[in-house]
Amino acid sequence: MRRIKASVLIALVLALAVSFRNLSSQTDKRVEIYNLRYHTHPSFTRIVVDIGKLREYTSNQLSSPDRVYVDIYQTKLNPILQGKVISVQNGYIGQIRIAQKNETTARLVVDLDLSKVKEYHVFPLHDPFRIVIDISPASLSEEPAAPQVSLPAQPTQSGYSMVRQLGLGIQRIVIDPGHGGKDPGCIGKKGTYEKDIVLDVCDRLKTLLLQNKGLEVILTRETDIFVPLENRVVIANQKRADIFISVHANSLPSRKRAGIETYFLNFSQDPNVLKIAAIENATTTQNISQQREILEKIIRTNKQMESRELANQIQKNLVAALASKYQNVKNLGAKGGPFWVLIGGEMPSILVEISHLSNALEEDRLNNPEYRQTVAQGIYDGIKKYMQSLGKG
Repeated sequence: MRRIKASVLIALVLALAVSFRNLSSQTDKRVEIYNLRYHTHPSFTRIVVDIGKLREYTSNQLSSPDRVYVDIYQTKLNPILQGKVISVQNGYIGQIRIAQKNETTARLVVDLDLSKVKEYHVFPLHDPFRIVIDISPASLSEEPAAPQVSLPAQPTQSGYSMVRQLGLGIQRIVIDPGHGGKDPGCIGKKGTYEKDIVLDVCDRLKTLLLQNKGLEVILTRETDIFVPLENRVVIANQKRADIFISVHANSLPSRKRAGIETYFLNFSQDPNVLKIAAIENATTTQNISQQREILEKIIRTNKQMESRELANQIQKNLVAALASKYQNVKNLGAKGGPFWVLIGGEMPSILVEISHLSNALEEDRLNNPEYRQTVAQGIYDGIKKYMQSLGKG
């Protein structure tokens, strides 16, 4: 009799737990924070958190390192904002960060140098509700900085693209470290994993790019995780990237083959290109029935002219950076190829093969942090040259 009563009691407790969970989900009072933005004016910087509905918040400042934070209660972050970091680097503000502190509270953090800040104010604005932080520097330069001169865009080898006719520039860059997680990519004879090498290079490249005021840099993966090929350019599209750069290390049966090469999306009859494409496309989940749709995407891309120009600039500058420090650096050129990771990109997109893991010398070099830093520097130089060609560098 006691056993029956115990089982009934357990069932009752479980039912109450389920009911409580359902009730909790129905009474979720959290409001979504859907945007984070900033603008630097001549005399102050304004940071805005868009929420939409009235919410309580608290703010404070901390030291070692200096930072100001705002906790916003009964809120949840839109997934695209989770862990978002914006680099400002204007002399008194370093970065703006936002994350979900706990289940019901989001925290905004502004990294700054309080010795260079005259004052800051945190206040709400309504219709729609948003929280604003205005930060003023301690002193303005007596001599105003020389205005940035906008130069006309230079033509590509094929003439003026629509991007150059409209005078468009670069603000957001998506960097794609190839492979990751269960997909190691190429593996060198000494056990070097491509996925590890390219992630390190991309981290170094991101650091270099963030030194530029106004540039935002996003990695498709920041750790050793698997991201499907098809999702990588989708991330770039969702983030509204201005350019997309996928970084890989090469591997071919011939251990003698070495060098640097960069690709933009196009068809190719080169057997080596087709072999490399087959290797890089190995993890795709697409089927033969989708071939026509895929080919149409390659044919109708309107970013080919800019992708070719970006590939040429990165190839030239990467080779130059490596050749200045290392001997026998082979320039294999910039060329078109049918790479899955580039299909569907709404922005200029390229894939760079930074060296060959199948070549003994280049595998040794890729294992050297100084070599990887030089690779990152070369790609960075290429991006800068490309931006300058748009008249925006």
